[in-house]
Amino acid sequence: MRGGSALQKETDITRNIRIIEFLKSELLTSVASLHQILLKGSKASRDALLDILANLVMVTYILGKRLGLSYGVIDSKIMDKIKIGMLEEHETEKWYGDLSDLSDYLQKHR
Repeated sequence: MRGGSALQKETDITRNIRIIEFLKSELLTSVASLHQILLKGSKASRDALLDILANLVMVTYILGKRLGLSYGVIDSKIMDKIKIGMLEEHETEKWYGDLSDLSDYLQKHR
């Protein structure tokens, strides 16, 4: 019985390592796709861009989960980074108010 349990634990660890490697690959592929689509400029499809950005966010959350972080912890860290960016007058905040907009959006949809 113990041998089966140890084997199952080893299998679970191996599967977790494999999925982490897969997710890292997915993340890199999505970043590369983002670069390619942005090179196309105005010829880029809005739907394709939206698909890539959504995939980046989704894969990031799932990778975090596989690495032992809860979605809530990730969300909390995002909010912390937004607040710091607002305080430090990050360029996107200073020029466009993007961090304030994102903070408002996330707070409304919690």
